[in-house]
Amino acid sequence: MIIGIDASRATAVQRTGTEAYAWQLIQALLPPTAVGGHELRLYVNQPPPENWLPPAPHVTIRAIPFPRLWTHLRLAAELHQHPPDVFFTPAHVIPATYFGASVATVHDLGYHYFPSAHTRQQVAYLRWSTRHNARRSRLVLADSQATKDDLCRFDHINPDKIRVVYPAVDPQLARDLAEPPSLPAGISPPYLLFLSTLQPRKNVVRLLEAFTAVAEQIPHQLVLAGKLGWQSEPIRAALDELPTAVRARVLLPGFVPDMQKAHLIAGADALLYPSLHEGFGFPLLEGNVCGTAVLASNSSSLPELAGEGAALLVDPLDTAAIATAVRRLATDETLRQSLVQRGYENVRRFSWANTAVQTLAILEEAATRQAK
Repeated sequence: MIIGIDASRATAVQRTGTEAYAWQLIQALLPPTAVGGHELRLYVNQPPPENWLPPAPHVTIRAIPFPRLWTHLRLAAELHQHPPDVFFTPAHVIPATYFGASVATVHDLGYHYFPSAHTRQQVAYLRWSTRHNARRSRLVLADSQATKDDLCRFDHINPDKIRVVYPAVDPQLARDLAEPPSLPAGISPPYLLFLSTLQPRKNVVRLLEAFTAVAEQIPHQLVLAGKLGWQSEPIRAALDELPTAVRARVLLPGFVPDMQKAHLIAGADALLYPSLHEGFGFPLLEGNVCGTAVLASNSSSLPELAGEGAALLVDPLDTAAIATAVRRLATDETLRQSLVQRGYENVRRFSWANTAVQTLAILEEAATRQAK
């Protein structure tokens, strides 16, 4: 069987979120034993970086550059001319004119809950692409039960068509902890860490307000590590409005390369992730892997991922509750150690090897499933 995969998002150098998901899942599917003798055909919209993937006889990389509308024109043409037995898009959209056997991963439907975190054009595209993926594909992968529930609620997708398959954490993260520590310039303990793209749905403005409320009670820096995302202007404005003494303790190192991420997380007293909505919150599990206490929202998929107490959960809309939780984590060593131990136990539930096994079974099922 030929499995075609849209790998265009996996070629990004600075991978976050869905890009990291696509990259890690493709990596997990690379060993011949992981795909049961099937052939992988990876489609990319530009020549991939040198040494992007190790050569393998069952893997073909099809670089098909095209200036605009790559998915719906160039990729669609490739799929029509050389159809795979099943097509999989882990982080993008199924071409509008492709009706062959396909599987799509839907990561989250946060735009239904917080449309103001996106432009009107982005909301319109996200609504269309999510509904299109869910209806056109033979089977749908959802990152979490929360995402599956949202697909059924908002887009009325048959739940029998949706499979919940958890992603995992990059296994390199744990290995990097054995390397000599390396932190971005200006960061030194004690500090609290936010690690994600700086955009409205990550709730950064409320986090800044919460930190300001307790800053005089704790000695910590607040490190906001991540690249600026869309509509980051309110975050910039909130930073500009901070009291001078507080602003001096808020650091923005930008995107943190993989080689520094593990030690940046491990060196923090707590990882703060009060996101408004997540289909799957990688930073929560990254904190678990690195032995750092985690604060997370009590909504969307995050309670599901935290399991039995692997994070301190708060209402992401309640700034006072976030502030209280931040102060507790900054001052209560016993609480932090309890969360760390539960985190180590929790993260064992997730592995990319398991994700690959489940994904392959779904691709095999979709290849023979009748379109509905």
